[in-house]
Amino acid sequence: MAKAPSMRRVLIIEDEPSIRNVLYVLLAGLGCEGEVAYSGQQALTMISRKNFDAVLLDLRCTNLGTEEVVSQIKDIRPSLVGRVLVITGEVTDARSMEIIERYLLPHIPRARLASDLWGKLRAILGLAPPADACQ
Repeated sequence: MAKAPSMRRVLIIEDEPSIRNVLYVLLAGLGCEGEVAYSGQQALTMISRKNFDAVLLDLRCTNLGTEEVVSQIKDIRPSLVGRVLVITGEVTDARSMEIIERYLLPHIPRARLASDLWGKLRAILGLAPPADACQ
């Protein structure tokens, strides 16, 4: 009997409880396993100890700078390069956009999480467009 494919594991780096809960629920609904880090340092520790298929990073939540977190993710787990999806607020400043462009980070505004998360995450994970699961 063939073993079912394992669920995709996605690290959520978000300190705002309401957004964190929305992301967690959306990921669960997509058939993905979400794990939460409340700070950049905690996320880096988790990434060094576990394999993740993707990372959802809120631009404003990390206690280390966004650029430092992205750079260290790249150093610790090169397989995550191109698999960090940045969640931006309603207004994105020039510095934030420069970081997003420099690291070629896909991004999604908070206001569009529910409508755009699956498509962006599917593209990051390189999955074909099946309808209801991230497996």
